[in-house]
Amino acid sequence: MLHSLKNALWKFPAQKIVRGTHFICLSSHAEAQSADWMTSMFLAAAPSWPALFFCSQALFCLLFCTLSCCCTSCPDQCQCTNYSGATAVLCSASNLQEIPKDIPKDTMFLKLDANKITAVPNSTFKHLAHLQEIDLSKNAIEKIDSAAFKGVADGLRLLDLSGNHIQRIPKEALANLNAMIRLSNNPWHCECTLQEVLWEVKLDPESVNEITCQTSVQEEYAGKPLLHILDSGINLCNIHEKTTDVAMFVTMFSWFTLVISYVVYYVRHNQEDTRKHLEYLKSLPSTRVPKETISTIL
Repeated sequence: MLHSLKNALWKFPAQKIVRGTHFICLSSHAEAQSADWMTSMFLAAAPSWPALFFCSQALFCLLFCTLSCCCTSCPDQCQCTNYSGATAVLCSASNLQEIPKDIPKDTMFLKLDANKITAVPNSTFKHLAHLQEIDLSKNAIEKIDSAAFKGVADGLRLLDLSGNHIQRIPKEALANLNAMIRLSNNPWHCECTLQEVLWEVKLDPESVNEITCQTSVQEEYAGKPLLHILDSGINLCNIHEKTTDVAMFVTMFSWFTLVISYVVYYVRHNQEDTRKHLEYLKSLPSTRVPKETISTIL
């Protein structure tokens, strides 16, 4: 297109675009839009083919810069490609410490694997409504906020979180996602919340056996695949409830023991004071305490 415009400019009659002995090239894009595109580029007083050549080059540069500004920018340290209308942003192994904020809005495939990303904040992908695949594998992710994937729930097909440092994940973070999710090779703490997460998401069947409990509410489950634990009939939520019940029972028993101990101490202390008082009364030479009073005190 640019080449055709350049040729058309050379073939245009010189007397219509050059006049006098001097010329002016209008570099303002606004002026080029407000006037006829030919006459606004050249104002001259006499024919001058070097001037025509120079201004044709200026026109070429102006059009090139205009088209370049209209194109979508690509994040630093990433490569952006477009195949059959699908935009892919490739940021693999780019030493990134956080997810770029200038990802093109029409991105469908986002590769962020093999970086040093440590967290996925809320609404990170909110402006990327066309996302179909997100690869966050082989990073150092420890924290995923509850609204981290808000805005991409409908079209997302694959979410890869494998090979990170994730121990816990909020249920809300993966809620309403229709994507296939990979959670393998993370140091999971197996508890009720993780069990509820697995019940609500669609796990990748090829990597589900690699979801292993590094720690657990029950030490006997540490180091075992979570799927095997659940398949054996273990309910981590019931274990949590039982643990809570035992803790409450121990607390109540401790308070009860403390109250009983205080009552026993109080009674014994009062009896000792009573005996001392009686002995004191007996030691007085001129005072006689009636037997009825003594028996009443005792």
